[in-house]
Amino acid sequence: MHHDRQNDLEKSFSSFAPGYWADEGVSEEDWNNPTWQLKNRITSLAGLEKHLVLSEEERNGVILSGTKLAMAITPHFFNLIDREDPECPIRRQIIPRVEETFISPYEMSDPCGEDSSMPVPGLVHRYPDRVLFLVTDRCAAYCRYCTRSRVVSGAGEQDLETDYEAAFRYLEEHTEIRDVLLSGGDPLLFSDSKLEKILSRLREIKHIEFLRIGSRVPIFLPQRITPELCEMLQKYHPLFMSVHVNHPRELTLEVKEGLERLANNGIPLGNQAVFLRGVNDDLDTMKTLVHKLLMCRVRPYYLYQLDLIQGSSHLQAPVAKGIEIIEGLRGHTTGYAVPQYVIDAPGGGGKVPINPDYVLQKNDERVVIRNFEGKTYEYPEPAVQPDPILDY
Repeated sequence: MHHDRQNDLEKSFSSFAPGYWADEGVSEEDWNNPTWQLKNRITSLAGLEKHLVLSEEERNGVILSGTKLAMAITPHFFNLIDREDPECPIRRQIIPRVEETFISPYEMSDPCGEDSSMPVPGLVHRYPDRVLFLVTDRCAAYCRYCTRSRVVSGAGEQDLETDYEAAFRYLEEHTEIRDVLLSGGDPLLFSDSKLEKILSRLREIKHIEFLRIGSRVPIFLPQRITPELCEMLQKYHPLFMSVHVNHPRELTLEVKEGLERLANNGIPLGNQAVFLRGVNDDLDTMKTLVHKLLMCRVRPYYLYQLDLIQGSSHLQAPVAKGIEIIEGLRGHTTGYAVPQYVIDAPGGGGKVPINPDYVLQKNDERVVIRNFEGKTYEYPEPAVQPDPILDY
């Protein structure tokens, strides 16, 4: 039984190439070239309708998308769409829908309060010892629920104006900062040499111990994860990478090979998934996702409740459902597979961990806890020891 399940999981890492491009005579060399992938992204209504029959909601969404967040989908990722399924979880993530124009009263353009925590343009300093460095406003493809849609893709209401020199000066002056996360947009869209200039400059700042890159390129554009890129990155350890996978179908053979290449060069990998209605809001999907991630040597790290970004309510799943899914993982599969469920507190409060209630009662004498099976246990608190000097 175990071997059957293992074989099924291994078989699920398939290649979908060249998929929709099979009839266009695309060579294997072109297909595997990240520049070709970027040049041939689907960015228009005509490009979409060449391959898919769109719903009215999607068609109107595409027409209106240029005023909020541009549409761009790499051929690799587009191939993951199930054209027979109008509710395909890949489709829901990347094809605009007219619901994006519906703004709920509680939604915000900057739900994480980043702009108010930006001491210099492009550098967010919210937590005491770490910063978020927004190095670009472009991505290989655009997630429709993007937290930074106000500045990403060039279509939103703001421009991202990163001042690199001011950012480096700020980092040099603030010796409490030990951890820098490069994000954007997507830092892996930069050339190896441009990315290396940033990493090497950060490594010159002695009090910075730890570098991170947040990227969806290994999933949207696995062809970019070349041996040369990996060899360059491994010169700047300790360097970690957070990738972004929401559904098991995204973990193709090409993605798995790219992730393994990063891991083989000593880069610890964590996954930050976003909890999305109709994408991963059921236990079976989430369990398959976390198991496939571990097989790619990626540790499920965070499961984010969807930020209250404007026009995202059609993708918002209930917090109660997220807690239920975490409860369905904890104790039922390896602890390495269980991400921390978090809400990024609206308005800039930072990440708040959300967990099922395992502590049923606590006082000075004991803690009453329950396990994953619902059984209760008591753990005694240590008795207060008398102070021999005060009691002398």
